[in-house]
Amino acid sequence: MKFSVIIPARYASTRFPGKPLADLGGRPMVVRVCERAAQSGAAAVHVATDDPRIADAVRAHGHSALMTRAGHASGTDRIAEAARQLRLGDDEIVVNLQGDEPLMEPALIAEVVNILCAQQEASVATACHAIHDAESFSNPNVVKVVLDRKGYALYFSRAGIPYPRQGQAKAYRHAGLYAYRVGFLLRISQLEEAPLERIEALEQLRVLWHGYRIAVAVSPREIPPGVDTPRDLEAVRKMLA
Repeated sequence: MKFSVIIPARYASTRFPGKPLADLGGRPMVVRVCERAAQSGAAAVHVATDDPRIADAVRAHGHSALMTRAGHASGTDRIAEAARQLRLGDDEIVVNLQGDEPLMEPALIAEVVNILCAQQEASVATACHAIHDAESFSNPNVVKVVLDRKGYALYFSRAGIPYPRQGQAKAYRHAGLYAYRVGFLLRISQLEEAPLERIEALEQLRVLWHGYRIAVAVSPREIPPGVDTPRDLEAVRKMLA
C-alpha cells in the first residue's frame, strides 16, 4: 500500500532544546529518522518543522523538509498542516514518525500501515510491545495500552494496566508511531479535547473518547526507545556504536 511518512520536528524543547540536530554518528538525529523511514517502503518521506535550521540540515542530506507554523499544540497538528501543503487525498495514508525515534524498525512502520489497511473499522493504527519488567510497568513515562480480542485499543494509560490483582498480567508498552488516513488526520484537530486526554496527557485518548477505533500492531521484539533527554541520546549512541 502506498504511504507517506511525515516526521514532526521542532527545535524548542523543554528537556532537550535542539534535539533534532543532535549528532548521531556524524549525522543529525532527524536525518537518521529520515533514513529509517525511507527503508520502510514509503513512497515519500518529509520532515515538518518550524525551524529553518532543521529544514536546512534535512535538505543538506538530500531529504524533504516542509516549513510549518510554530504554534501547533501537537505533532499531529503539524503533520496535518504538512498533509494540506502536499495536497494529499483523503484516502491516502500518512505515518506520523516522531523525530526522536532514530532506532525505529522500518519493518514496524510498514506493519502499522498494513494493520490500518487490513482493519477497515480502524481510523488510526499504532504499535506496542510486551512489558517484561516491573519498573517499566510502574513508570508513568512508559505509556501502557490494553487491547481487545481483535487487537483494537481499549485504553491507554500512564498507570500500570491491567492491574494484576492475582499473579502477573500481560502488559504492553505503547510506542508513539501512528498511521492515519488523511481524511481522519485532518479531522482530529477539530475534535473536542477529551477529559481523559487532559488527565493522562495522552492525545490518542481523544480518538477513543469520540468513539473511533485504534488498531494496534504487537511487535514480537522490544521497540527501541526514543530520545527525550541528553541521557537518552548517550544510550542511543552506544546502541548505534
